[in-house]
Amino acid sequence: MKQQVALAAVTTTAATVMAVVALVRQYWKAKQDRQWGKCQRILRKFSRDCSTPVPKLWQVANAMVSDMGASLSSSDEATSSLNMFVSYASPLPTGINEKGMYYGVNLRQTKILMVCGRLQGKNQPISDLYVDEVPIPSSVMIGTSQELYDYIAAELVKFVSAHPEKDDEAPANEKKLGFTVSSGDDQSTAISGSNIKLKNFAADTTGVKDLITGMNRALEKHGLKLRVHALVSIFTCLHYSINIVYKRHFRVDSDSRIEQVDDIVGNLAGGRYYDKDCVAAITLGIGTNAAYVDTTQSAPRWHDSLPKKGEIVVCMEWGNFNTCHLPITQYDTSLDAASSNPGHRIFEKMISGMYLGEIVRRVLVRMAQEASLFGQSVPPKLLIPYLLRSPDMAAMHQDTSEDREVVHEKLKEIFGITNLTTMARELVAEVCDIATERGARLAGAGTVAIVKKLGRIANRRSVIIMEGGLYEHYRIFRNYLHSGVWEMLGNELSDNIVVEHSHGGAGTGPLFLAASPTPDS
Repeated sequence: MKQQVALAAVTTTAATVMAVVALVRQYWKAKQDRQWGKCQRILRKFSRDCSTPVPKLWQVANAMVSDMGASLSSSDEATSSLNMFVSYASPLPTGINEKGMYYGVNLRQTKILMVCGRLQGKNQPISDLYVDEVPIPSSVMIGTSQELYDYIAAELVKFVSAHPEKDDEAPANEKKLGFTVSSGDDQSTAISGSNIKLKNFAADTTGVKDLITGMNRALEKHGLKLRVHALVSIFTCLHYSINIVYKRHFRVDSDSRIEQVDDIVGNLAGGRYYDKDCVAAITLGIGTNAAYVDTTQSAPRWHDSLPKKGEIVVCMEWGNFNTCHLPITQYDTSLDAASSNPGHRIFEKMISGMYLGEIVRRVLVRMAQEASLFGQSVPPKLLIPYLLRSPDMAAMHQDTSEDREVVHEKLKEIFGITNLTTMARELVAEVCDIATERGARLAGAGTVAIVKKLGRIANRRSVIIMEGGLYEHYRIFRNYLHSGVWEMLGNELSDNIVVEHSHGGAGTGPLFLAASPTPDS
């Protein structure tokens, strides 16, 4: 009898334990279901807020066209979110008559980058493209600015000797030399008005005119038939203590007037060299910008300093574009508020490579905090701003493996997140997809806006060249941009806009500008 009672007790206890275990499992499953449902609701709202249907894209494009016209007509900043400026007023290359070897120099923090390429005319591609990087000795770093120019000229002599012009290309007079100055992460170079500050050097401030004069003096001293007609300065603006690169090009004309020109103009010059129908160049990388070809009559704001007729190149600084029609989410708002320039460069913060990964990170942080996507505690590294870079985001987004192994590896490598389910990995990829699709389609809307501003959508072929890592290396971003343009224009008109990658490659812009005729020629 005692054995029966004991057995019954054991049985009852076991049944109770099993029931408790079942209840605990049921509780945790219900909790997990609630958390997963919360993640899905966050995802769906993010998707809705980022939505870019064709009518929305046209609203954005039309608003940009309006701002472009307002900026070219008035210097009153209140009339437009864009601060466009005329950046180049001499003819661009035609791709027909430009022939010969052209040279460029980029002065960096502690290095000199020298580049050369041969233009062959008759719409032939650039050839014999060479790049050489030379360190600047410490003795030169602490010397005078003229000692720096002499060192550059001496190194350029070696570079030109290694990559010379052909006998039938040798000019009777001096040829243009493209010259650039760029800063690094510590803002070692800065532009202030017409002054350049080279903070790594003992002689840390020089005027643009002085630099050009000093460099030309050094070139003549070393027997080079090259002269600096163009100075491109690449400087850095800090956002979130992370650097966005903007490029400025300064040209001195016959009256020694300094004119500011964005380096993207070099990309546009290269585009025009390869195709006479190229009307715009767009950079989609860490930062973003656009430049396009217009007529002098379209820029009344600049009439006093422009020729009466002919082509001009307008640098849009379209990262500043803003309109109530942009699909801004709570994550964009918080990103902007935490930035060093709240309320500015809104378009750039939605489409450029610097910010796409940060938008995704902010969405994942909310999912982690409110729905325990990555476990009961938020991974500490997930809270670090800008830790997710766009190349890593692209790798996760474009992962086609069955279990999203790349997503798993990237989250582990970047944020220390492990033991992620396949469903959670899919969710992360979906967040990447939503942010990427919105950014790419908005960039497509901006592309259409430029062509509409020029009145070329209906009946003329227009080539838009793209450069930058987002367009070149992020396949899905590129596909979304193309499909957005196609959806806006439809079958009949979409063939009139040709969007393609720039041909010359990074760093070749000054070579094409050097091949451009000077205004007084």
